[in-house]
Amino acid sequence: MKEEFLQFIWKHSLFNKNDLKTTDGRPVEIITTGQPNTDSGPDFFNAKIRIGETTWAGNIEIHQKSSHWYRHRHNTDAAYDNVILHVVELNDSPVLIKSQALPTLEIRYPIEILENYEQLLRSAKWIACEEQLPKYDPFLIRFWFSALMIERLESKTTDIISILEQNKNNWNDTFYQLLARNFGMKTNALPFEMLAKSLPLQILSKHKNDLFQIEALLFGQSGLLNETLLGDDYYLSLRKEYSYLYKKYSLNGMESHLWKFMRLRPINFPTVRIAQLAMLIHHSSALFSRILETESTEDLRKLFDVKASEYWDTHYSFNKVSKDNHPKILGETAFNNLVINTIVPLLFVYGDQHLDQAMKDRALLLLEKLEPESNQIIRKWEELGIESRSAFESQALLQLKNKYCDEKKCLNCQLGAKIIKSVKPSGK
Repeated sequence: MKEEFLQFIWKHSLFNKNDLKTTDGRPVEIITTGQPNTDSGPDFFNAKIRIGETTWAGNIEIHQKSSHWYRHRHNTDAAYDNVILHVVELNDSPVLIKSQALPTLEIRYPIEILENYEQLLRSAKWIACEEQLPKYDPFLIRFWFSALMIERLESKTTDIISILEQNKNNWNDTFYQLLARNFGMKTNALPFEMLAKSLPLQILSKHKNDLFQIEALLFGQSGLLNETLLGDDYYLSLRKEYSYLYKKYSLNGMESHLWKFMRLRPINFPTVRIAQLAMLIHHSSALFSRILETESTEDLRKLFDVKASEYWDTHYSFNKVSKDNHPKILGETAFNNLVINTIVPLLFVYGDQHLDQAMKDRALLLLEKLEPESNQIIRKWEELGIESRSAFESQALLQLKNKYCDEKKCLNCQLGAKIIKSVKPSGK
């Protein structure tokens, strides 16, 4: 049995509280179980208990067996010197802290709670509680959406801060790189990120009034102008222009094989997406600053109302005319993806770094105003009766599935905890 389960039992006070005594016979009263610790160190902080006639305040450590104190080398870690109670299922070895016996409490709990937990762990369903889900009010999950969404955004914070540090706290460069990454969507995210890092925004800014030069720089750096020596006039002109700019800025380009075209809809080919990014850079001035000032999704959409240059009306890739003839605009789905995966996380981190709660709230509000995502996970939740009414809710459900359901963290899930606790301890 995992220690996480015993921590769950302790946190929710599901153990038998009648006639509690330490292993050496002293009466125990649990005043507060303490706060769970998710970092290194004892399992619970700031607990308050009474042993005999003395009230203690401090930390709690929980193990399946008391001998695990030594197995985990807590005896050599000063962080455990302030533990006031060792909670175990089996006391198989005395524990000493600075030559003093550590008070130890063996706990008991209803076997049904363990059975509920093990049933969820054994489940091979899409989510462990799939069979029990219809019995519970969907509001129980919806009530958790805000916490899940904050958690999802905070999980992205580390990566953004790392990129920001690499860029010496330059928000414009960081935004450009994250924006480029998400132009590649999932399939070409890494090549787009590499492209942005190989071509500094400072260089692009010098040519922002010349779309052709921006295209030459982006396509040249991508390596996609090296696939053949021959081609149409547009392709050859881009190669010629890039050859000049390549030497001028001493650039180092990418290899074309990094880009993926297979199993992509033509509108999402990296060639089209690079052309759209070029147009966005050409039309945008101080884009990140404008985003910081833009509050409505409608005004934000106007900033991204771009299409690829005219050549791409009849092409999806170089030197091959398509039967289709229509502008390659940045569609609603692509725009929503950029807001969800670039703009919202960056605004959230920016607000956090500048102690601007209003900015963080605005980031969340943007999600509430966007249509929910449509993907396999969200459609499966809908089949189970949990519908998304906004991107805020679809993002929360993605977090729930990926970080709780898939990892069987039912003990940390509000619904899972309710199912596990469904049989109340008898107290006998």
